[in-house]
Amino acid sequence: MLDILTTIVPLAIAYTSPLLIIALGGLFSERSGVVNVGLEGLLGVGAFAGAIVTYLYGDALGGATVYVSLLASVIAGGVFSLLHAFASITMRADQVISGTAINILSSALTVFLSRSITNGKALIQITGLGNFDVPLLSKIPVIGPLFFSHVYTTTFIVIAIVTLSYYVLYYRPFGLRLRACGENPQAADSLGINVVKVRYIGVILSGMLAGLGGGILLNTINREFSELTFTGMGFLALAALIFGKWKPWSVAAAALFFGFAKTVADISMLFESLKNINPGILNTFPYVATLFALVVFSKNAAGPRAAGEPYDPGKR
Repeated sequence: MLDILTTIVPLAIAYTSPLLIIALGGLFSERSGVVNVGLEGLLGVGAFAGAIVTYLYGDALGGATVYVSLLASVIAGGVFSLLHAFASITMRADQVISGTAINILSSALTVFLSRSITNGKALIQITGLGNFDVPLLSKIPVIGPLFFSHVYTTTFIVIAIVTLSYYVLYYRPFGLRLRACGENPQAADSLGINVVKVRYIGVILSGMLAGLGGGILLNTINREFSELTFTGMGFLALAALIFGKWKPWSVAAAALFFGFAKTVADISMLFESLKNINPGILNTFPYVATLFALVVFSKNAAGPRAAGEPYDPGKR
């Protein structure tokens, strides 16, 4: 049993990292009052940008390639999210439709550009980021092999971002303004808060974090960019966001649960004890678990009250 866990847990943590950072991106957007179902498209743009940087400049950048590609993923996600921000905030379009359009546009545009830049290649393969054992901590009995072996640097980056996000959201003026715009934008406006500006920042942060999630996914799990990059992780991140009740650490717990479920399904055939289980059951397990969790727990999950509602600065 311990052998199975020492294989599953590190992989689950690796899968959870991009899922969590994408869900956190959704949190910033929805806390500001803008529903963002375009996370799938934004992570795809981030993965595409990271892959292109690696493909074009990998030899010149050497060991810094991975981190430059992650930076490119962040920038690309933030820039692309401006489309959703403009449509949802400035033009006051339906936010769900705008997010859906982002998903459709992203999948088509990135695959087209990828094939154009690489002279028709169906996918871009990269070396990605190597894992390592944390000195001293990986030697701790039981806990070490589970949580501190075969880890990626990006896992610690994600933990740091989640911690910082919690601090900003609950202990800094910006976090209070952001949450106020998602709860009661009219009241926030009456106190002198620029609701439009805050919502733009929330959506851009959402795009940057989702793009980073795409870059992490590219450099740790997938190690290639293709049409298969768009596999539904953005929607799974939305489920984790709802399950986690729009709170950073609760979202982290939800993302870990979904990451663990997906990992079990993906590597089940490696273990003799799991080979007797119908593969169809194991493949659908993470999605059934997601639906079950949402049905059971989302009844009491009240999101930001003004999320999804366009705000007109001229009306109060």
